[in-house]
Amino acid sequence: MTPLEHFEHLLARPEPLLALAPMQDVTDRAFWELISRYGGADVYYTEYFRVHPDSHLERWILESITENPTARPVVAQMIGNDIPSLVRGAKELQQHAVAAIDLNLGCPAPIVYRKCAGGGLLRDVPRIEGILGALREAVEVKFTVKTRLGFDDTETIDALVPLFAKHGVDLVTIHGRTVTQMYREGVRYDLIGTARERLPCPVLANGNIGTHHDAEAVTNQTGVRGLMLGRGAIRNPWLFEQIRQHGRGEEVHQPSPEQRLAYVEELYECVTVPATREIDQVNRVKKHLSFFGPGLRDAETFLHDMRRCTTRAALREVCERCF
Repeated sequence: MTPLEHFEHLLARPEPLLALAPMQDVTDRAFWELISRYGGADVYYTEYFRVHPDSHLERWILESITENPTARPVVAQMIGNDIPSLVRGAKELQQHAVAAIDLNLGCPAPIVYRKCAGGGLLRDVPRIEGILGALREAVEVKFTVKTRLGFDDTETIDALVPLFAKHGVDLVTIHGRTVTQMYREGVRYDLIGTARERLPCPVLANGNIGTHHDAEAVTNQTGVRGLMLGRGAIRNPWLFEQIRQHGRGEEVHQPSPEQRLAYVEELYECVTVPATREIDQVNRVKKHLSFFGPGLRDAETFLHDMRRCTTRAALREVCERCF
C-alpha cells in the first residue's frame, strides 16, 4: 500500500482521523518514533520546509519522510509565499514517499508572519488564491491546507472556505484561533463547525484538545472528520490511544506518576545529541516540558522550577515532586 493509498484508507474509516500537529523543532523524526511507541497518530505532518527562491529541502526534515519510523502516512508541510518556489518544492517532495503536500497558513511565530508566510499570508487572501491554484496543478497526491481563522479577525475564514473548495483542496485543518491570539484561551470551535459545513472536503479540528473528553466534545460540536493534536500529545503521549479507547467504549488508560516519569526520561533520550553538554541537553528537553503545565496540581511551580534546572538529575527531581 502506498502512503497515498494508506491515507485514503484511513480517511475512509468511520473512526476519527488523528493527526500529530507539526511543531517546529519539537515533533521531529525522533519524537515521531517515541510517540509511536505509545500508540501514536494515524498520520504525521512534518515540520515545515522553508520554501523560497534559494531554498533546498532541509535534510533533517526530509529524513522524517525517507526514514519514517512510524509505518503511518506522512504529510509534507511547506511554508512560504513565492509561487514558483512552492511549486518546485511540491514537485521535489513528491519524489519521496508522501501521502500529501500541505500548505501552512497558520504559523503564528512573528519571525514567520512578518515575512508574509504562514499565518502572515492570511492578510493577503488574493495571494493565497494564486498559491492554491498553482499548487493544485502541481500536486498529484493529496493537497491539504492548515490554517487559522484569520490574522487578527475571524472573518478571513469565510473568504478562504470558497477558495479551498474552488481549488479542490483535499483536506483542511482549522486551528480555531487567530494568528495574533497565539495560544490564548477562546478557541472558536463553532467557527470550525461552520466552515466544515461549507467545505466539500474532510476537515480536522485543531486547538486546545488535551483529553479524550475534549476530543469527544470538539468532534460532536463541529462534526469534523478528525482531530490534529499538538501540545496535548506532547505532555500526554497516551492521548491518541486514550481517544481510541474511549471511542470503542473501553476503559481509558490513565498513566501512573511512574509512567509519566519514565516518559520524561524517554523524552530526554529522544532529544539527546552525541557530544553535547548536559546543560544544552536539558535546555533542549525544556521545549517539550514547557507544555506539561495543564493537568498538574501546581503548574506554576513546575514550570518555574523546571525552567531553572541545569542538570538531568534536577529535572527528574522537579518532575518527581510535581507529578
